[in-house]
Amino acid sequence: MTRVWKCSGLRWSADGPALVWDGGRSSALPWGKRVAFEIAEGGVRTCVGARGHACPVRAAVPGRSAGARCEECARLERAHSVAADTIADDPRPYHVYLAWFGPGLVKAGITAVERGSARLLEQGAVCFSWLGAGPLMAARRTEELLRAVLGVPDRIPYAEKRAVRSALPVTEEERAAEIEEMHARASALGGWPETLQREPFRPVDHAGIFGLAGLPAAVGEVTELVAGGVVSGGLVAAAGPDLHLAAAGGGVVVLDTRLMAGWGLRPAQSVGFTVLVRELRNRAGVPDGRPNGLQDGLF
Repeated sequence: MTRVWKCSGLRWSADGPALVWDGGRSSALPWGKRVAFEIAEGGVRTCVGARGHACPVRAAVPGRSAGARCEECARLERAHSVAADTIADDPRPYHVYLAWFGPGLVKAGITAVERGSARLLEQGAVCFSWLGAGPLMAARRTEELLRAVLGVPDRIPYAEKRAVRSALPVTEEERAAEIEEMHARASALGGWPETLQREPFRPVDHAGIFGLAGLPAAVGEVTELVAGGVVSGGLVAAAGPDLHLAAAGGGVVVLDTRLMAGWGLRPAQSVGFTVLVRELRNRAGVPDGRPNGLQDGLF
């Protein structure tokens, strides 16, 4: 009998993306690799737990949930997250950054200095620059200053990131232009915490590591995995949690790997997508794919 695996997420490093499986095994994802798996027939998606602990009741979770956690485990996970603003005594230094995902999509955020650029890769930031570094609460206050005075958000929905990914500016200079301007505006502000050490504008571009050069426009995106369904396609690009997969019949479909968590998966022999896929629209709301489109159908 073929072994059933459970995916614990997509991890990024300087070498590129890799799928990580429960137990610690990982699968590197070089461009062109065929990503093919089948959701166990009759299986149910279950909560992945919180803080490294299994869900005590193995609760069922909705197929469209990106978090793959039941309400109680989601509450516990967030209560111990820096993003929840409930941990004020973390002694580690934190970076404040500006990240760019496409035209008009700039956000501010913080990440532990020890993590380097991992957080930016995980979010799918095409380009970023550090603003400063210092204690957690100083970084938090700076992030809030940017949001309040300059209107820089701390979150951008993945749907907006996907909508612009195949039509980005060609050069690194063009991709860095918006955060260069925002970095200058932020640096000119008063009210920065004294304990935050400012850093000069030094853009880091991820278009190469994401494989975005000449990226074909996607025709659809997976919205939900289903028991017995198959996902199979060649990897042409990846950004954040998203894999851009070339389908056997033509066209590219985006798979958010967060939808894989909580399912029992096994290698697939068949090709194609027999899961729920919808049409992916570009920034203007116009379909990027075939005119007939897809509305939560089997592709």
